[in-house]
Amino acid sequence: MERIYDIGQLFDLLGSEEIKSIKKVTLQGWVRTNRNSGNIGFIELNDGTSFKNAQLVYSSDVDCYELLSSLRSGCAITVTGELVLTPEMKQPFEIRVTDAILEGGANESYPLQKKYHSYEFLRDIAHLRVRTNTFNAVFRVRNVLTMALHEYFQDNGFMYVHTPIITTNDGEGAGNVFDVVTHDSDDENSFYGQRVNLTVTGQLHVEPFALAFKRVYTFAPAFRAEHSNTVRHSSEFWMIEPEMAFCDLNGNMDIIEGCIKHSIKTVLEKCGPEMEFFNTQVDKGLKDRLNNVLNSEFKKMTYTEAINLLQEAVKSGHKFDNSDIKWGMDLQSEHERYITEQIVGGPVFLIDYPKEIKAFYMKQNDDGKTVAACDLLVPGVGELVGGSQREDRLDVLEAKMKELNITNLDWYLDTRRYGGCYHSGFGLGFDRLLMYVTGMQNIRDVQPYPRTSNNIKY
Repeated sequence: MERIYDIGQLFDLLGSEEIKSIKKVTLQGWVRTNRNSGNIGFIELNDGTSFKNAQLVYSSDVDCYELLSSLRSGCAITVTGELVLTPEMKQPFEIRVTDAILEGGANESYPLQKKYHSYEFLRDIAHLRVRTNTFNAVFRVRNVLTMALHEYFQDNGFMYVHTPIITTNDGEGAGNVFDVVTHDSDDENSFYGQRVNLTVTGQLHVEPFALAFKRVYTFAPAFRAEHSNTVRHSSEFWMIEPEMAFCDLNGNMDIIEGCIKHSIKTVLEKCGPEMEFFNTQVDKGLKDRLNNVLNSEFKKMTYTEAINLLQEAVKSGHKFDNSDIKWGMDLQSEHERYITEQIVGGPVFLIDYPKEIKAFYMKQNDDGKTVAACDLLVPGVGELVGGSQREDRLDVLEAKMKELNITNLDWYLDTRRYGGCYHSGFGLGFDRLLMYVTGMQNIRDVQPYPRTSNNIKY
């Protein structure tokens, strides 16, 4: 047998002297389409190593013609043939098949035929939808985006920390958690001797590491038992949560900006064909929007300024679904998008939010009304990242926890009792970032096996 090549390998070799010396190749992959005109046939083959397919050409005079002409979409095959460079054609090379082996057939019930399939239909076959162009591209970008984030933090002196999945706290104080129970006892709390739940955030567990290693991050799954049937909510998702000691809110925002820009730049550089696909087939303004973010200086605006501008917009006749704009409200996506798209025309950090609408651990500002928090708003989405400087004053933090009746975090207070310092961090929902980078509109379409309220199949 000739050397087995990956299709991605062959595309990478285009333009080199090496590819000119290759005469015969063996490929292994899955049939996307098979067109046969009687004397000649064309197969689009994909092996997962490239977003692009390899074109196989077969004629009626080869011994394996009967096999090749009978192949349906979805079949797994091994083929050997002559590599022919065709730079003047739509495809830069083709394989003229001389031998083929059927590794695994696909019968008539194979659900992915050469026609349009809705995203709703494809969600019901999550185990097969990765073979379509859209989801092939989504999960290739997901892989590159994952590595881009790790690269950014590793290259900037951060240490990766694995935080617990099972915990005794709800992090945000919201209470929307999944309890963890066993089924070998009448007492559901018997295994740990107390009530425990799946984590909603790794932040509280990673903060102590920041006070030992200075710069750390966790990149892990999080779980929220929210009955929010929206395109942006999922009960299981991945979070990037960095924490930095001796870092104030401004330093925090610098890290956020650097992280977002590096992620976008890496995806645009490494996923050219996939991003071109998204730009033409999913969101026609995607690349322009991403390049705008990449080349923008991220602005800063206080929450109070934003409220005033929104109130002025309502007075001028702009209609929001919620036009009752008042200080102290939690901004909706429509408000955030108006600010970033209509007022700023680019990314903007909203800072200094009312303390009542933010988490207990955020540092209270000197005005006694606001906290040193920041939300990054970007065009097309609204909020993308949320972060804050953490409350490092033990007495202030204790008072806030007492006010909210948070009682099981004495270990967390040790980080303020023993060598505490000013520090900050942020949370970035990875799946939402992937939505933003690809232009996909539903979180269910960027997760391998989405988990949402009233719906779990796998």
